[in-house]
Amino acid sequence: MHRRTFSKWLALALGGLQARSFAAEKKLKIGYTALSWNAMPKSPENLESALKDFSDLGFHSFETFAEVLESWDTKGGLSDLIAKYKVPLTSGYLTVNVVDAAQRKETVEKVARLAKVVKKNGGRFLVLAPNSVKRADYKFAESKRNVISSLNDYAKAATDAGLGTGLHQHTGTAIDSEEEVYTVMHGVDTRYCKFAPDVGQLQKGGADAAKVVKEFVPILVHMHLKDFAGGPYFAGYCPLGQGKVDLVSILNTMEGAGHPVNIMVELDRAPDTPITARQTAETSKAYLQKLGYQFRA
Repeated sequence: MHRRTFSKWLALALGGLQARSFAAEKKLKIGYTALSWNAMPKSPENLESALKDFSDLGFHSFETFAEVLESWDTKGGLSDLIAKYKVPLTSGYLTVNVVDAAQRKETVEKVARLAKVVKKNGGRFLVLAPNSVKRADYKFAESKRNVISSLNDYAKAATDAGLGTGLHQHTGTAIDSEEEVYTVMHGVDTRYCKFAPDVGQLQKGGADAAKVVKEFVPILVHMHLKDFAGGPYFAGYCPLGQGKVDLVSILNTMEGAGHPVNIMVELDRAPDTPITARQTAETSKAYLQKLGYQFRA
């Protein structure tokens, strides 16, 4: 090959490599929720084993139930725990009653109290999950006005405390189906209440999770990144990359969102789960690494 031709070819090849490298560069820093470790309000002590695994595996941040954070904070140990494992807190998760108007005042006070705990310990977001209902008897149309008003009040209380917040739809709750999600998100005051979906639960509920994510990009600021296979374990969910959710499309959409987004991997637990919480996290991490995501040393 002539030297000039070779030089031109080499420049084009290197330029192509740089372009591909730039295209593959990921901005999102992936965190993890402590649900798989059963760090629940009744077992807050399990948070430490979750943080140890997050630290070992290099996840960028964590989320757990706001009540778990309060339990540690009340005893004066939360800041020390976070410092010990060097995994920063992103968010607290809180179930709120959006159906019973008689509980609203008390719930607003709870939101404000727990939001302060999250904020105090470096968190930026409070996830608002609706209460469970008997879906066979539940009539969304009759509850819609109260659901939207409640979320507005709770979101305002959280933002007044200095946190971002948003709706986390959930199977078996007052906001489950795709139609309910769209109705609520088109009805709430999105200056305060953003969208914080669980994409695995969207898929399990019959929605095209990737499509929903694309349609709500401007107000989607927090996400539980979960896969769904419909199998016998993990309530039908599975480690990332083993299910039906179009995770690549979802992550690409959020990479181009144009605003900060919290991405938190999550997987449900069950008593007969065949592998440990850490092993599921290792599997999901390996999948994300194949997509080009980086983890802390």
